[in-house]
Amino acid sequence: MKVVVFGATGSVGCLTVAKMVSEGHEVTAFARHPERLDIQNPALTRVAGDAMDGAAVAGAIQGHDAVVVTLGAGKSRKGSIRSQGTMNVIRGMQTHGVKRLICQSTLGAHESWNNLNFFWKRIMFGAVLRPVFKDHELQENLVRASGLDWTIVRPSAFTDGPATDSFKEGFGRQERNLTLKIARADLAGFLTRQLTDLAYAQRAVGVSN
Repeated sequence: MKVVVFGATGSVGCLTVAKMVSEGHEVTAFARHPERLDIQNPALTRVAGDAMDGAAVAGAIQGHDAVVVTLGAGKSRKGSIRSQGTMNVIRGMQTHGVKRLICQSTLGAHESWNNLNFFWKRIMFGAVLRPVFKDHELQENLVRASGLDWTIVRPSAFTDGPATDSFKEGFGRQERNLTLKIARADLAGFLTRQLTDLAYAQRAVGVSN
């Protein structure tokens, strides 16, 4: 498939790009500094741009089969940055008739009340990061209302597994249950499988579609 990945240089994004090209997909990596991707593969195209630039986003989407939105890199985690960037992706997909959207979200703390790994998240979203929570909530609502063939993937789905790709990528067993390190490789593998395995989303906790 031809896939464009937004936020391609983030901790999950770079693993997702690497996973997709290794499995034979043609990938366009869209980021402010895509040259930071340490991947050499003829199936990879790098596009420098900002998700806030609607024209650049639409141009990157044209001609692709699917779009993946990861959290990206950098310090922009507040205000309308994320929801506005996601809206630009949705508009670009609607303009060019691309239907498949796979979107990573940070939400899901309220679905993990019995999981101590998310204790920090409940506190932070409740006090420190409320504006971020509201913006990511808006992001998810925009995706749901888009009319696209969408899947929202939340890291909370991977707090306790499936933990297969993480071992291949060098994540030790002791890191599996640490929230800040959990499942970057697992999540990248799952995002990649979502390109072809739509049924899996119906069985995974923290995944909506």
